Amino acid sequence: MKKEMKKVIQKIGLVLFFLYIFTLIYFLFFAEGYGRVSEVEREYRYNLIPFTEIRRFWIYREQLGFFAVFTNIFGNVMGFIPFGFILPVIAGRTRNFIFITAAGFSLSLFVEVVQLITRVGSFDVDDLILNTLGALLGYLLFEICNRFRRWLHGKTL
Repeated sequence: MKKEMKKVIQKIGLVLFFLYIFTLIYFLFFAEGYGRVSEVEREYRYNLIPFTEIRRFWIYREQLGFFAVFTNIFGNVMGFIPFGFILPVIAGRTRNFIFITAAGFSLSLFVEVVQLITRVGSFDVDDLILNTLGALLGYLLFEICNRFRRWLHGKTL
């Protein structure tokens, strides 16, 4: 791929990354209907036992409804897929499974701690697991697309 095209793709990726971060901030801290409560009702809520909330949402999926289960389980995964996909596009040195895992976990931990401190949402170890999984799936998708691109252009994998 030509250097000019790489620079254009990186710039587009950077814009998309900032849009993604702003969207993530909105949904995690400001959007109504995602477990937010009024200022008066806010209290410290946390879960430190892995898979407790995932199991609870799955067991009570019929009572909770599709939207609640989908946003809690799949929403946490899907919310971090763009992170794992776009970051290697804008910064080539981040094209590493371990780096993306650590960066996805770190971002998720930061979000969870801010939610705990501000009492917007709750600190949930299951969210850390699901968000990190989402970042890894995004990176896997990036790798698949990158290998396909290289194959199309006749470069070795």
